[in-house]
Amino acid sequence: RHTHLHTAAAQTQSPTRTCRTDTPASYRTSLIVFVCFSDVSHMIHIIDTEHPWDVYSINSTHSEVISCLEWDQSGSKLLSADGDGQIKCWSMSDHLVNSWESVLSSSVDGDPIVALSWLHNGVKLALHVEMSGSTNFGEKFSRVKFSPSLTLFGGKPMEGWLAVTVSGLVTVSLLKPGGALLTASESLCRLRGRVALADIAFTGGGNIVVAATDGSSSSPVQFYKVVVSVVSEKCRIDTELLPSLFLRCTTDPLRREKYPAVTHLKFLTRENSEQVLLCASNQSGSIVECWSLRKEGLPVNNIFQHRSPVVGEKQPTILKWRILTTTNDLERVSAVALPKLPISISNTDLKVASDTKFCPGLGLALAFHDGSIQILHRLSLHTMGVFYGSSTSSSGQRPGDESAIKRQRTGGPALHFKALQFSWTSLALAGVDNHGKLHMLRVSPSMGQVLEMNTTLRHLLFLLEYCMVTGYDWWDVLLHVQPTMVHNLVEKLHEEYMRQNQALQQVLATRIVAVKASLCKLSTATAARACDFHAKLLLIAISSTLKSLLRPHVLNTPDKSPGDRLTEICAKNSDTDIDKVMINLKTEEFVLDGPPLQSLQQLIQWVGDFVLYLLANLPNQVSQREHSDKFRLTEEQKLEHAQHW
Repeated sequence: RHTHLHTAAAQTQSPTRTCRTDTPASYRTSLIVFVCFSDVSHMIHIIDTEHPWDVYSINSTHSEVISCLEWDQSGSKLLSADGDGQIKCWSMSDHLVNSWESVLSSSVDGDPIVALSWLHNGVKLALHVEMSGSTNFGEKFSRVKFSPSLTLFGGKPMEGWLAVTVSGLVTVSLLKPGGALLTASESLCRLRGRVALADIAFTGGGNIVVAATDGSSSSPVQFYKVVVSVVSEKCRIDTELLPSLFLRCTTDPLRREKYPAVTHLKFLTRENSEQVLLCASNQSGSIVECWSLRKEGLPVNNIFQHRSPVVGEKQPTILKWRILTTTNDLERVSAVALPKLPISISNTDLKVASDTKFCPGLGLALAFHDGSIQILHRLSLHTMGVFYGSSTSSSGQRPGDESAIKRQRTGGPALHFKALQFSWTSLALAGVDNHGKLHMLRVSPSMGQVLEMNTTLRHLLFLLEYCMVTGYDWWDVLLHVQPTMVHNLVEKLHEEYMRQNQALQQVLATRIVAVKASLCKLSTATAARACDFHAKLLLIAISSTLKSLLRPHVLNTPDKSPGDRLTEICAKNSDTDIDKVMINLKTEEFVLDGPPLQSLQQLIQWVGDFVLYLLANLPNQVSQREHSDKFRLTEEQKLEHAQHW
């Protein structure tokens, strides 16, 4: 029933109903969206992983079955496409997860959509496992040079989406800065044919690559380069045929007609169009193949090499698809999930990952009709972990447990996964079975291998740092944190944070407090500290709100805002006379109109009461700390906050 499942990173400026309402700064939270084929009303359902029991349903108004769902990079917009060629863009209203509205739409009348993707914005991050021991975040997580699919004046990425239809048509919709939508359609090739499966990837040069197949394993898998441009205020699409491939199983005499249908076609990563995963199936089994596009030298006869010095100096090359590896005969595959962690797959990184037993991002997940799930290495396709499901309980042996691998199956369960997605750090799997039930599975960072405590802490710390830098939610990392690890993780995270430069510390200031609060909630020994961290986040949010009301009196002001200058003066000046403090400030910058003050009257009153409460309780702090082992705000912190307000 539920065959479309997508996780997303949703970025909100002022979250109200999101995963972590304690985080005042911009962050990304994991959402899951799915549809039900048996639902005649074509509802779109959104689930928050922090509260999966709350399902937010959207009346999509689609007239046909929804075939594709796709989040944008920020997670605040969602694309939905149906079997009638209708594409709708949904936007989060007022930063509420349970409030969505359709803002834009395009259509290819009567032509079902088989693949859908947002245009790439040029942001790509690489995670370097070999640098996990470095103290510099810039060395662990580096920005990769990657061109957007289309740019506006000044190099700003242009928003839009691209879709592939069942008749071999590619359609592009571009969102202009004024809100207008430019739409164009073009055939993938001169001779249009049926497209049963397709996938979309992007190249570093800004081009788009589309992989398509008619669903028959005996037919070639075609690849096309798509270039999008704007000419005379009109959208233009240029396509070019790239090298194609035939599945290896069709050339094997023993399997030539064993797997007649191609059931899954996916690029290994969205930003890598040179590696593709293919799955061919019959009624009872499947086989999976991994292919790579390589540049090979073109042999030239010696006679021409001597007569043509140019050819002799540099041998001509040609692009060819070469098979990397293939699996043995498997159970029938029902769903495929690819890792989202941008780990480098160079030989160096693979060796380091093998030596340190760092497995997140290296494995892909295959769900089978017998209810099991296998984690396979993304390149070698060897088994890294197995989950054997359960027809009587939603909980089973988690992937990678050795006991699960050694255990023999007693019979295939009736349930199996129809859709599967990895979390952002690949430490969790979200799946929907054929009965419409949502499942969450933990994926061991070491795939069940027994590691030393220091190694486990280093792996979890590495992923927490990645979430801090990127802004992704860290809920799946918390699934693997034991109460005894909390104190060490908080201390080590703080140490790594303090080693960064001042500018990066300022950017990550609220994120690290939110991560610490989440970690401290996992242990009863640090629960009081979690309350302090939440209180600090609340104060930071109020401080940011009040500072944002202050505007410089003159436009060509220094870098610091009036609020920042006031904070700096309060930190340096210990004088309690407010008039002496204000001498060094331009009072006109701290004068507000009546309406803003009236709207914030209750907040300002609360801040005043809070400061007076802190000052009144200062004499009692020493005696209270002597008789209590709980974590509390120190006198210096309270003086700092009181002085700040």
